[in-house]
Amino acid sequence: MNLSVLGAGAWGTALAINAGARHAVRLWARDAQQVAHLEATRLNERYLSGVALPPSVQVTNDFDEAIAHARGGLVIIATPMAALAEMLGRLPADAPGVLWLCKGFQEGTGWLGHEVARAVCPQARVGVLSGPSFAIEVARGRPTALVAASTDAALCDEAVAALHSDNLRVYTSNDPVGVEVGGAVKNVLAIATGIADGMQLGLNARAALITRGLAEMTRLGLALGAHTETFMGLSGLGDLVLTATGDLSRNRKVGVLLAQGTPLPQILGELGHVAEGVYSAPMVLRRAAERGVEMPIASAVVDVLEGRITPRQAVEQLMGRESRSEH
Repeated sequence: MNLSVLGAGAWGTALAINAGARHAVRLWARDAQQVAHLEATRLNERYLSGVALPPSVQVTNDFDEAIAHARGGLVIIATPMAALAEMLGRLPADAPGVLWLCKGFQEGTGWLGHEVARAVCPQARVGVLSGPSFAIEVARGRPTALVAASTDAALCDEAVAALHSDNLRVYTSNDPVGVEVGGAVKNVLAIATGIADGMQLGLNARAALITRGLAEMTRLGLALGAHTETFMGLSGLGDLVLTATGDLSRNRKVGVLLAQGTPLPQILGELGHVAEGVYSAPMVLRRAAERGVEMPIASAVVDVLEGRITPRQAVEQLMGRESRSEH
């Protein structure tokens, strides 16, 4: 099967490398200089140091050529959420099935990926590929499990046929709403756990944040039409645990550095990668407010990011809330 991956950041490159063991892959990058460097060195040192592109992965900055290569196969969009609408809008009417990897709410509209697709290309066959996955481990062939979610069951089957392998398990779901909510909200909650870890509040505090954060995530998801069981799966609990506790998590690192007193602009300037939770957090609260969903942890994160309270005050605010029934 032919695959085309749009976006040569960490995740796009990692998935191209992994899939390249079995398929002919085109890896598209917007920057011609980046493409030339990737072709010359066969390495994406900025994002995946030391992992070479296999011969089956060809790099291009010709968008139309990348789409043509995927005829009869799959297009995988691996850009940040901010570029998803542009990528979908550039697809031809007869494009093959499309999966995106980005996790977040679109700035401004507050839309999830499936809502962006509904507005930009309502006739396209689309879905989301998500789950607990650090790019470098996928690139190195470490065991990983993902979920392909779409209301198009055939597209989910195509994702399994294309990507399921000895080191990458792909499950399917008919709940793209839940999968996308999990993937977006966990980034915000990872900032919260990073703050707690940066303040050295202990493992009890981390466990409490993850558990109550999962409750917040589930409440918002159900209000948006998701299925409860999705949040106990790979894109819910699984991705939350990984992103909130793993040292490779960019969003967790943002929280750790905030707790240490580093200004947010400096953190983002030095990070080198997109931390989607920073941009999604206000949109999470907006969608929650529209549906009357209470999300105190996400609210505290937004207040810290926007400079209204300090990390210490956020902890005091959360610990000072009235006691209530857990469920």
